Amino acid sequence: MANISLILLIIFPVLLKLSSAQSLSANFYSSSCPNVLSIIKTAVNSAVSSEARMGASLLRLHFHDCFVNGCDASVLLDDTSNFTGEKTAGPNSGSIRGFDVIDTIKTQVESSCAGIVSCADILAVAARDSVVKLGGPSWTVLLGRRDSTTASLSAANSNLPGPTSSLSALISSFSNKGLTAREMVALSGSHTIGQARCTTFRTRLYNEANINASFATTVKANCPQSGGDNNLSPLDITSPTSFDNAYYKNLQIQKGLLHSDQVLFNGGSTDSIVNTYSSNSATFSTDFANAMVKMGNLSPLTGTNGQIRKNCRKTN
Repeated sequence: MANISLILLIIFPVLLKLSSAQSLSANFYSSSCPNVLSIIKTAVNSAVSSEARMGASLLRLHFHDCFVNGCDASVLLDDTSNFTGEKTAGPNSGSIRGFDVIDTIKTQVESSCAGIVSCADILAVAARDSVVKLGGPSWTVLLGRRDSTTASLSAANSNLPGPTSSLSALISSFSNKGLTAREMVALSGSHTIGQARCTTFRTRLYNEANINASFATTVKANCPQSGGDNNLSPLDITSPTSFDNAYYKNLQIQKGLLHSDQVLFNGGSTDSIVNTYSSNSATFSTDFANAMVKMGNLSPLTGTNGQIRKNCRKTN
């Protein structure tokens, strides 16, 4: 009996470590950094109050992080002599932003509890708080991610869906991450906030037929056939700074800004999902929140993997 007790004493901590390495929890920092959630929320609210678009930018940072080798803050790493980071990848170059806000949050968190909270967790919480600030649903962010020590330009180029993606490409891209077509359509609803650059939708604007004529005329005023690549237009022309279901209503009347938006409602397999979200904002909110939790759990580094970066832009 004594031998069994001894074996349990040896094995139990090992099992505990293994289980903690494979799972995240809502109260991960409850004792080690109890103020972290309020610090992040205050900073996000301030940033979004100053510029509503920042809410969409912070949400997008989390998405672009998670789709490249998991939610590990690799998207935040600057280039080094050892690797080229993800910031210059096609889907990121000149378009991902919000790094300064994350830096500010990280500095404040480090002041409260140094070396405890990962940049990956900050991204996940900031995404949620951004959505809430702009009137969207809330969800419980599971925590305990650790930060990567490298990044992958090639994975960012191949894993992130682009603005010209077809419906099948979108379904495939999300399926590769374990996300269903319905979850893809729900997460696409993040385009109910934020803006896109002319260069990402010019081809649709001037060459595609499934676009509302008056909408196209309005957008063309700010996106000429040549020049003005970085001119911005709202992804949701109806309520660009409110997180609501207007994005789906726009798709029903061919007012999707990006090709990858309008393909969700173009006589294909996802039309019915768009119809559901358009007519039922509560269903959209619930599905979006659940899909965000699922996406936020993609291949996190936990336990002793990775590190807790002191500076989100570089490894320790």
